[in-house]
Amino acid sequence: MKEYLQASEEILEGLRTNKEGLSEAEAASRLEKNGKNKLQEAQKDSLLIRFLNQLKDPMVLILIAAAAISGVTAVYAHESFADVIIILAVVVINSILGVYQESKAEKAIEALQAISAATSRVRRGGKIQTVKSEDLVVGDIILLEAGDSIPADARLLDSASLKVEEAALTGESVPVDKIISVLNLGSQKDVPLGDRKNMVYMGSAVVYGRGSAVVTATGMDTEMGKIADAITQAQENATPLQMRLNQLSKTLSTLVLGISVFIFLFDLLRLYPNITGDGILETFMIAVSLAVAAIPEGLAAVVTIVLSIGVTNMSKRNAVIRKLTAVETLGCTNVICSDKTGTLTQNKMTVVESFCKDERLLGRTMALCNDAHLNDSNAAEGEPTEAALVNYAYKMGIAKNAAEALTPRVGEAPFDSGRKLMSTIHRMEDGSFEQYTKGAPDVLLSRCSFYWDGTVQQPMTEALREEITKANKNLADQALRVLAGARKRLEKLPQDMSPEALEKDLCFVGLTGMIDPIRPEVKPAIAECKSAGIRTVMITGDHKDTAVAIAKQLGIIKDGAEALTGAELNELSDEQLDEQIVKYSVYARVQPEHKVRIVKAWQNKGMIAAMTGDGVNDAPSIKTANIGIGMGITGTDVTKNVADMVLADDNFATIVNAVGEGRRIYDNIRKAIQFLLSSNLSEVLSIFISTVLGFTILKPVHLLWINLITDTFPAVALGMEREESDTMSCPPRSSKEGIFSKGLGFDVIWQGVMITGVTVLAYFVGHYIESGVFEVAESPDGMTMAFLTLSMSEMFHSLNMRSRRHSIFQVKHHNKYLYGAMIASFLLTTAVIFIPPMARAFQFEHISLTEYFVSMGLGAIVIPIVEIIKFFQRLSDRRSQVS
Repeated sequence: MKEYLQASEEILEGLRTNKEGLSEAEAASRLEKNGKNKLQEAQKDSLLIRFLNQLKDPMVLILIAAAAISGVTAVYAHESFADVIIILAVVVINSILGVYQESKAEKAIEALQAISAATSRVRRGGKIQTVKSEDLVVGDIILLEAGDSIPADARLLDSASLKVEEAALTGESVPVDKIISVLNLGSQKDVPLGDRKNMVYMGSAVVYGRGSAVVTATGMDTEMGKIADAITQAQENATPLQMRLNQLSKTLSTLVLGISVFIFLFDLLRLYPNITGDGILETFMIAVSLAVAAIPEGLAAVVTIVLSIGVTNMSKRNAVIRKLTAVETLGCTNVICSDKTGTLTQNKMTVVESFCKDERLLGRTMALCNDAHLNDSNAAEGEPTEAALVNYAYKMGIAKNAAEALTPRVGEAPFDSGRKLMSTIHRMEDGSFEQYTKGAPDVLLSRCSFYWDGTVQQPMTEALREEITKANKNLADQALRVLAGARKRLEKLPQDMSPEALEKDLCFVGLTGMIDPIRPEVKPAIAECKSAGIRTVMITGDHKDTAVAIAKQLGIIKDGAEALTGAELNELSDEQLDEQIVKYSVYARVQPEHKVRIVKAWQNKGMIAAMTGDGVNDAPSIKTANIGIGMGITGTDVTKNVADMVLADDNFATIVNAVGEGRRIYDNIRKAIQFLLSSNLSEVLSIFISTVLGFTILKPVHLLWINLITDTFPAVALGMEREESDTMSCPPRSSKEGIFSKGLGFDVIWQGVMITGVTVLAYFVGHYIESGVFEVAESPDGMTMAFLTLSMSEMFHSLNMRSRRHSIFQVKHHNKYLYGAMIASFLLTTAVIFIPPMARAFQFEHISLTEYFVSMGLGAIVIPIVEIIKFFQRLSDRRSQVS
């Protein structure tokens, strides 16, 4: 039932109630039948469930498999379980970090409940009483006055200058003047939420006047309840990184299994028919070695740590990340759908233009004919429009409180939405009286017989009336809210204080144009978004003219044809919207479900969509978006709790910083993945070659040490690299782009082969130094040198990975974390070779200083080789760009 389209008498009859209210018995019966006037609470997972959910991640499952393999190795080879403990520690730390970042479980519904009124005044059985808001039922008559929170959805029955702040639901910053008459549909099929002026809704607040209303919906049936339901229904999308890593994990799992089975069968066939039980065990251990070599044990930990460090960095720049894996999503964001009020604008009405001959008199008129006041900090408090006028006067040196103390108000005709005027009468210091009137320009001008020329009062002329009308239109065309001011000198206090008696023969003083101004930092931020290939879309509950004017100022659109209203959006099917979504960058007079449709339409185009907002009405779309961004200062708890990221300073420019950080993090994760996989590939190839040739180049414990110490430390440090110079001048990467795109797969292969070459060469050099001959045979010195060379080559290779294409000698900044990781890896690797107890545990032979420095030299060869290849890759990239 659309109560806003029905007369109040019909509604009362339909709800089986009257203006005296329900009886106590009927109210109790309805409460028992329909339930409490409260929103359903969100179901939360326990801490244990959330911890176990972290273990479902494919990368973590690979780590657990590695631990199992290491355990088998330890049992059959009679070695320690240190490796198993290390891997499981990585798993636990990784999971704890994930749970910690997501520990703020879904609290959106609780936050919605918190903003609802705790108690309400109702009329039951003709008596006024206060009841708990959760005990309200459909048919209750509620009484409203300034300062009250609306406890349920209701149809107004009476209104005395009632104004309601509905920004949390509609996004419109200006309070709505409420009426009690039936709305006229006109050519529309329905009336948007923001235009239902004879209704009040749960979650909004009365800022002026008083009234009464009959409750038409409670709990989950309210508009707030629909939002709560939309929040619970909205599906959370996996981030691009999650999808890529899941894909990588599956690929690695398949490869690990395939390689291990292949080597096991290959060795069995090679030894057949002379295979023995010990031979089978040895063959199995070789397959285990390959499996261990193929699994990048540190990858999941590296990704988690890099993301965590990114979260810390972003929080220092006022972007608070609530979900760890959402950090990099900003890096591939194509579209930012932004709420206007409080996000692009200051959510503070401000006078920005005026038309008058005497601005001080205009300021005085607007300040005294006003119910707002200055607080102790000289900031205006009160209804937003009136507060803007008081602030306007204060900037001209007219303090409302002091002015009213000198010329106190002694009479008034309060504002009424019907006549659109307000008048006050003040006693002047000389004992005379002065009347000030403000209101709608067209109405007030019709009551003016004079105008103030800056010095004296003059008779109004038709030419001046036309000039004022033209000025009013010019201000309105800028989407400004225009109010006019007038005065009248009185010799004595009027006996008749009626509006009809007071508001005639006025002297026109001037016009003020006000608007919720844009944040100064937003326009350059949007320009930077454009240069980074990111489209900004403005979504607001304001009227179309206001939205278009703001969007043009910000550089979001150039023409009004790029704007669409909620009513026009309703005329489009989902399929039509998907087709036409790229045409529009501004949406005005929208409702919560419209925002979700807009976000989904962009997602259906294959775009990664971000949604910013601060009001309750933004919550469903924020949750639906790939990256939801809430406002930390003006935002409601609802939006903060469903958001992936919260802007601590409510600064749109912070989003641009976050985009750059997201891109940097993703680039660095790709560098770490390339480094780790090329290192692991070299280990796999080294084991494979030695198996085929019939000697042992490395043992499983050696591979685990390299993967967890020599690989992981530098990989984490690579995540600390600063962004490269061209990070924000490139378009967003495609959400379909794989981990191995842009040549990363090729780089992994050739770099893995390169490190394999120097590792196998080190083995034969070690055997030659030990025995004096080059031959394929078991060699303790060769194995030790191969271990050292592999460790050093990976360590030096981490320097190469500071930039995937640029020369490391052109990277101007220093990465102290990488230098520290290299030193730590170098010292630990040297220790396991030269400290006797550790060397025995790793089955290493004591090597000479000559063998040690030869291994170091072989490891360092990777730097010039990679530099040469990078040079030719840059040449190829430039040629492809030219062509």
